[in-house]
Amino acid sequence: MTALSGVKVICIGQFYFAPYCSMLLARLGADVIKIEAPEGDPYRRLPTTVDNTSVQFTMLNAGKRAMRLDLKSERGQEVARQLASQADVLIQNLSPGAMERFGLGYEELSSLNPRLIMASGTGFGSFGPYAGEPAMDLTIQARSAVMSTTGFMDGAPVRTGPSVVDFMAGAHIFGGVMAALYQREHTGRGQHVEVALQDAILPSLTSNIAGLISSHGTVPERTGNRHGGLAVVPYNSYRTRDGWATVLCPTQGHWQRLCEVMDDPDAKLERFSTMAGRCAHSDEVDVIVERWTSGLTKNEVTQALAGTGIPNAPVVTLPELMEDPHVATRGILRQMQDTAGPWLTLGSPVFLSDSPMVEPSRAPALGADTDDILRGDLHMSDEQIQELHASGVV
Repeated sequence: MTALSGVKVICIGQFYFAPYCSMLLARLGADVIKIEAPEGDPYRRLPTTVDNTSVQFTMLNAGKRAMRLDLKSERGQEVARQLASQADVLIQNLSPGAMERFGLGYEELSSLNPRLIMASGTGFGSFGPYAGEPAMDLTIQARSAVMSTTGFMDGAPVRTGPSVVDFMAGAHIFGGVMAALYQREHTGRGQHVEVALQDAILPSLTSNIAGLISSHGTVPERTGNRHGGLAVVPYNSYRTRDGWATVLCPTQGHWQRLCEVMDDPDAKLERFSTMAGRCAHSDEVDVIVERWTSGLTKNEVTQALAGTGIPNAPVVTLPELMEDPHVATRGILRQMQDTAGPWLTLGSPVFLSDSPMVEPSRAPALGADTDDILRGDLHMSDEQIQELHASGVV
């Protein structure tokens, strides 16, 4: 038995936010029905394709059932209400107010199914001055100081490489859904779960905010690869013979052990003997550390620091990541194989000792399971299904 066996989830989600949440639920055994507009999830149409299929869409939507449904039509809205009336969870991240305009807001759906948990993902939430404004990962990074704190001091604000906002928010809304499912076991009632993209990313600025407050605003917002509050030195990426390696010493003991490994007399100067001193002379410390790393490969740096307890890591490139043996063993990037050939999807970062992850099937084509859902889940006749097709609802 899987952790979420018997839980039915309706995902009216697009892009990454809601689909990542429903993917995590599917990996734990939930039956996830992905509802898409007649033209499909926009990420189906991205040019990053393999075998004419969007890689992003496959990674986020493998293991779900796909239903094509026009929610702008009254008949499509009625079908959605029928599905919601028998579902445990409905997740959505449509534009603000869209579900209410479709007659599919929480109050309406809860009146049909009091046990329903509805999870809504938005940019800024349902209250506050920015409530209702459209948002995506990039615009939230701009609005929430993620961009202003990313990059080097003398450079422009930079977007983070990964889509950290969407996926962090997706993990938060997953947590909210799981908490609501647990509470329902005691109350018998569902509830509305809300996660805003901006709210989900703000806690990650803790070090930056601490640096701002403690320095009375003198610490630069962008600190490059250094500590966000400039409170730990060394803390940086350092050049090696074949790339870069990161090294940081968050305690005095780490620094002392690094000095022993580097065996550089300059590292033992009095001004570097305390964290405060190293922070005050961070440029000099970085020169000393890089003088050592530059004579080694990035893996030799790791080997030299093995057993010291000093946090360090090679800066892995994307091609190297795809071949990394630990990544392969953990299976988060999941290389799959079926009769159509190899394909890539995401495993689950959530490991449960008594609930094995459900191995996903390839992401379905647009609307591939529509008839089966109408027939098997909603018990519609062939004539009713034909009528829906003829009217363009499905």
